Amino acid sequence: MSNHEIDTGKVSLLTVTADNDGQRIDNFLISVLKGVPKTLVYRIIRKGEVRVNKGRVKADTRLAIGDVVRVPPLRIAERDETPEVSPLLQDILQNAILHEDDGLLVVNKPHGLAVHGGSGVSLGLIEALRKMRPDHRFLELVHRLDRDTSGVIMIAKKRSVLTALQRMLANKSGISKKYLAMVHGQWPASITEVREPLLRFERQSGERMVMVSPEGKTSLTKTALKAQGANYSLIEAEPITGRTHQIRVHCQYQGCSIAGDVKYCDRSQQEIDKRQGVKRLFLHAWQLSFRHPDTGERLQVSALPDKEFSSMLKKAGCEFAL
Repeated sequence: MSNHEIDTGKVSLLTVTADNDGQRIDNFLISVLKGVPKTLVYRIIRKGEVRVNKGRVKADTRLAIGDVVRVPPLRIAERDETPEVSPLLQDILQNAILHEDDGLLVVNKPHGLAVHGGSGVSLGLIEALRKMRPDHRFLELVHRLDRDTSGVIMIAKKRSVLTALQRMLANKSGISKKYLAMVHGQWPASITEVREPLLRFERQSGERMVMVSPEGKTSLTKTALKAQGANYSLIEAEPITGRTHQIRVHCQYQGCSIAGDVKYCDRSQQEIDKRQGVKRLFLHAWQLSFRHPDTGERLQVSALPDKEFSSMLKKAGCEFAL
């Protein structure tokens, strides 16, 4: 369904199939109207120009099989098509596949690749995979990773798998995600969890940030010290809740911001990073374990950090046998 070609210059009537059963109308439209700005999608919903079975809807309205969605004509500037996937990126992503079956694809996302296009990024992981696999009717991100975070990420090949895994994530049951983070200073071995509430806010510049605040949402990160060097420590972090920038801000709160985190490191930490040759965020999603919604099989998928990450650990005296 999300591969429907529609003419944005005229009214379209789309019938919902099993692929989109239970999906929110805003996410449905974003997937159907590829490349159309999200602000425009939310505006046409708000103005009542999008109808489901001839009735007005809200952005969070859920669709059901057989629903008829009316999409109004859209006046949008000519936009560039999603660029082609370079042979180099195709090769990298092909070699990054950790697990694949009929309903699920698990990939070791490279550092620096956004999970999806937007805000100046024309080609993200999901767009690249869709381009590489034009025969797949359905490919959707189950969860996200920051652009600068590398590691294990799940892509659903069926809506039933997507909704089941997202329900497990929302209920905080059945899925365990573990990260490796090289952090500043000496992380105390006695700290095995951080339970500080996290609040999202926006700077005057428009930059989105997160801070520890009593008004924030309950947050829990389990941690374990793995190795220690002169300037840095290596920890394993397991976010039990899934807040934005959770591991990054919980590390910052302990005075041990993640190496290369220009958003949350203080000036002295940034100076240390500069002297040590740190040029990226050293956060890697290294392990995912969960019960497969289709087969019931317990899966554990792991991906070691890339060479840049591993050699920096060695240089920092934080090597650890995984």
